[in-house]
Amino acid sequence: MTTKLKIHTFMHVPFEGLGCIENWIKQNEHSVNYTKFYKDFSLPNLTEIDWLIVMGGPMSVYDEATYPWLIQEKEFIRQAISNGKTVIGICLGTQLIAEVLGAKVYPNKQKEIGWFEIEISEKAKKLPLTDGFDNRFTVFHWHGDTYDLPAGSTLMFSSDVCKNQAFIYNNKVLGLQFHLEVTPQTVELLVEIGATELVEDETVQLAKQIMEQTGSIDSNNQKMYQLLDYFEKNTLKPNR
Repeated sequence: MTTKLKIHTFMHVPFEGLGCIENWIKQNEHSVNYTKFYKDFSLPNLTEIDWLIVMGGPMSVYDEATYPWLIQEKEFIRQAISNGKTVIGICLGTQLIAEVLGAKVYPNKQKEIGWFEIEISEKAKKLPLTDGFDNRFTVFHWHGDTYDLPAGSTLMFSSDVCKNQAFIYNNKVLGLQFHLEVTPQTVELLVEIGATELVEDETVQLAKQIMEQTGSIDSNNQKMYQLLDYFEKNTLKPNR
């Protein structure tokens, strides 16, 4: 019988969910549970999960006065990493992981919202989890903060206005500042809810521009699946 993963997801707002990751979980018959910090919540028992996926949200890692649960969340992420769990962060989730690993998180010089290219680093080209990835490709962004690269981690991708777009740490922890997981439905929801942020700028697209450029979604989802497949294999491989 094939071993299945017990995946736990931290959600910060109802409109930033797993997207295509949920499809991957269902297709591979893994289980998923949630801590939804915008509701009454409880944290899982760390010994009962294999993976922790930390999603995005409009708050910042330094907003503990407004969102006091951030303190508990950071401590849980810290323990998950210390205990060798696979931890995957997306957008805010990546910033939380970066801070837990000792890096500084702060406002970027400009927001990055919409479809913009990222470039793979020379070190990331040699990693098996990015095998076949193009040197440059377009992804969906929605972030105003950035972070310093955590000590001991490998930079994976950069964009023109945000150097640290993704990193891998200890071959078990992955941070993605951008959104490979989005579907047409989740992009539409983000655009609707975040409409006030869409003030046209060099690195901020208007709603119409965003919705006209969703052609990259399928290839981005395939890249997300490839990353998940890599960590699945790495988690479930027999001990030798």
